[in-house]
Amino acid sequence: MIFSAIAFAFMGSVVKYLSTFNVYQVVFFRSVGTLLFTVPLVLKQKVPFWGTHKKWLIIRGITGVISLTCFFQSLNYLSIGTAVSLRYTAPIFAAVFALFFLKEKIKPIQWFLFFIAFLGVLIIKGFGADVELIGVFFVILSAVFLGIIFVVIRKIGNTEHPLVIINYFMLMAFLFGGLMCLRYWEQPTPMQWVLFISTGVFGYFGQLYMTKAFQLAETNLVAPIKYLEVIITIIIGTLWFGDVYNWWTLLGILLILSGLIYNIYIKQKTNL
Repeated sequence: MIFSAIAFAFMGSVVKYLSTFNVYQVVFFRSVGTLLFTVPLVLKQKVPFWGTHKKWLIIRGITGVISLTCFFQSLNYLSIGTAVSLRYTAPIFAAVFALFFLKEKIKPIQWFLFFIAFLGVLIIKGFGADVELIGVFFVILSAVFLGIIFVVIRKIGNTEHPLVIINYFMLMAFLFGGLMCLRYWEQPTPMQWVLFISTGVFGYFGQLYMTKAFQLAETNLVAPIKYLEVIITIIIGTLWFGDVYNWWTLLGILLILSGLIYNIYIKQKTNL
């Protein structure tokens, strides 16, 4: 999950840089860059291309496309660090979905920690620097569907090869982004072509290690580790994009990080 967080941080930063392009074109290239890895690997390793749990794989693909598109759209309105911070309220939604569908228990202290994290969201929205409501809407919607993804991957477990799970997601993103971007297509420069493809490369490694993490451990345990991405993107946002974070924004981010990371400790203690 740590490797996944680093890869996704770089992917999000490149997407932020390319936010002058329509979101569907970004989604399309994100999928192309990843499919360049996954399709040859699936064929080389002779993994069943369509898998066995087609229903869950399709659900994972659809929810992935929705979450990805909403997140990329939010980057048009929010700083990269703020967007990533708000998106990774996803473990809250994942825990709730896991409670109902996977019967994973949540201790009262964990509910309190989730409340602390969500309080951070409210502080960022109410007092954060240059936080637009439409951006918050898109990123929270992305977080809801990301929470569903966590649970679906956990539901699939080790019964499917990680490449198959990623392939479903990227094929759907390829079809959706490709069809939707035709109307808004802008011709990239040579450097922009490289950056577009790099989103898929970073996304591939981020997706691969995230999928492996959720196949190996409970949702509530591994999901919060993704918050490492917040720290990386805040640094990148400040140095690359000149993003400014006021004290309220940083306080909100700190509450989100504290609530979800401490949840790891609670979960680990429970499993001892």
